[in-house]
Amino acid sequence: MARLKTGILISGSGTNLQALLDAAREPDDPAEIVLVISNKGDAFGLERAKAAGVATRVIDHKAFADRAAFDAALDSALRQAGCEFVCLAGFMRILTADFTERWRDRLINIHPALLPAFRGLGAQAQALAAGARIAGCTVHFVRPEMDAGPIIVQGAVPVLEGDDEARLSARILELEHRIYPLALRLIAEGRVTVKGETVLIGGPARGGDAVLISPPD
Repeated sequence: MARLKTGILISGSGTNLQALLDAAREPDDPAEIVLVISNKGDAFGLERAKAAGVATRVIDHKAFADRAAFDAALDSALRQAGCEFVCLAGFMRILTADFTERWRDRLINIHPALLPAFRGLGAQAQALAAGARIAGCTVHFVRPEMDAGPIIVQGAVPVLEGDDEARLSARILELEHRIYPLALRLIAEGRVTVKGETVLIGGPARGGDAVLISPPD
């Protein structure tokens, strides 16, 4: 079975990128990462990709007159590399509706909250301010609306007494590194379908396909 050729968009250090790269090294992994694009030339994630032998591109958003032109350059680079699927891994640019529709149901993102709660920046701080007892992260298909789209996998952690934003964020990030490769694997195996705005996961049941819960410290 051919592996799913995947491109990854980043803007920073790329810890979720590293989790995806590590998973793709496994001989039975159904996804192949063929290109990593950053809008910032100094993003450390580019070094992670190079160390893994994956092609990289820098497409600086500041070099374009508007978001549409920048997104068109992203789209062209992905297609030239033969990408069939795209993951956003800390990509700090809002994509145009045209781009998200071009890659509809072939574009996923990870967000550090249990969507649909706490969208946007500072999701962990939002959860603490709201007095949430459970926090976590979500892998979802991308739609034009920010942090919206069919949910594929979610992971949950308890909010512990004495948690601050940094401590909670660190625990959530560990879980992100588990669920993002899982979500991409499920898709690359052909087990994920989108019906309306709901994800259906087929095939043999596997513990953790829907929710991973981290035990308390």
